[in-house]
Amino acid sequence: MKQSVILENISSRLGIAELNPMQRELMSSQAHDVVLLSPTGSGKTVAFTISMLQALGKPKGEVQAVVIAPSRELVMQIYRVVREVATGYKTVALYGGHSMTDEKNSLTPVPDIVIATPGRLLDHLNRKLLDLYNTKVLVLDEYDKSLELGFHDEMRKILRLMPNLSRTVLTSATPLSDRLPEFMKVKNPVVMDFLSSVAKPRTRMSVVRVESPAKDKVDTLVDLLKSLPNGRVIVFVNHRESATRLYDHLKKAGLPVGIYHGALDQNDREKAVDLLNNGTTPVLVSTDLGARGLDIEEVKSIIHYHMPLTKETWTHRNGRTARVDATGTIYVITSESDNIPDYVTFDRSYVPTGTSADPIHADCATLYFSAGRKERISRGDIAGFLMKTGGLAADEVGRIIVRDHSAIVAVPAGKADSVLRTVATEKIKGKRVKISKL
Repeated sequence: MKQSVILENISSRLGIAELNPMQRELMSSQAHDVVLLSPTGSGKTVAFTISMLQALGKPKGEVQAVVIAPSRELVMQIYRVVREVATGYKTVALYGGHSMTDEKNSLTPVPDIVIATPGRLLDHLNRKLLDLYNTKVLVLDEYDKSLELGFHDEMRKILRLMPNLSRTVLTSATPLSDRLPEFMKVKNPVVMDFLSSVAKPRTRMSVVRVESPAKDKVDTLVDLLKSLPNGRVIVFVNHRESATRLYDHLKKAGLPVGIYHGALDQNDREKAVDLLNNGTTPVLVSTDLGARGLDIEEVKSIIHYHMPLTKETWTHRNGRTARVDATGTIYVITSESDNIPDYVTFDRSYVPTGTSADPIHADCATLYFSAGRKERISRGDIAGFLMKTGGLAADEVGRIIVRDHSAIVAVPAGKADSVLRTVATEKIKGKRVKISKL
């Protein structure tokens, strides 16, 4: 793919006008093997996407590039970026919790680019649904996390089936400490270490201590949230039960809140992230499952309701804000019973007032459509339907996300109910589709 086309797509589709030094260096590298070390939120996905696409030839009915990531959330994030930039190439995402039938169907015709978790990719390979013999480019994103999660065997078996690689890129947000496993076939790699040269999140964020007068911090949390200016906030807890309890309490307090943890099914987790991103529920209560790999834009504040148990958890929670060149604020709610670890240090203290000149609120509402790509419903179809049938202006139709069998769209909060009444019984592209408000 031509570099000029890649850069134009990054500018027009992702809104990135200028690459950062890390992205430019990887783009210009001709090395066979590269290990890219750069902090969370520094733009690694865009960097390896450029590198990967530059190495692709014209679509030719075989898998040319594979990206392996340790979690389904990270796979989905990468997929959204690559799909926007890799125009003219078929890109698929394969991960657990996704319909195996839909994934099988998506492999015909053969995709040019596959983005997958290790286990799911191996499953398709074992079923002979994919052939990676002629694959030229491999990206192992957060490779250290895949190894940490015990995917050694899966990755070893996958790489045996890729004998003709011409380029391998490994990425990590942590220093290169151990020797790379031999099965990765990476010999004398060029190591691009931007861990110190990229402005780290701590230099773009302030860490604020908020003291709770009671051991139960929930009232302090409510006061803090009601004191913050409008914007996205993630509240981190250590347990699912705590997430559920806080979610219920914040909802009763009238705050627009979502919840994210491992006991939820994949659809509910995706919905929670979508509604956070589009402004329907700008507050998200999450376990540490949400500390890595989530594609969340412009998070203004992180709140540690529970003290993180490890330094790594502290780092990754905070990495959800101050991403790339943004700034953010980290709030740590403490009580007398908390032991504060050495890696948690404060810039200042704050006593919440419980009021804000521009309080956190839902900027929009979200409509759900019970049809998606597999029913041949596109973003353009939904936008046209809401403007022509629902009476919305073009600038009132917000972000539209189309999945295999469903779609959601953000609309002005004050118009959602009237639009829903208008379109509920109407057909879209001649199809009767269930439309509801989330």
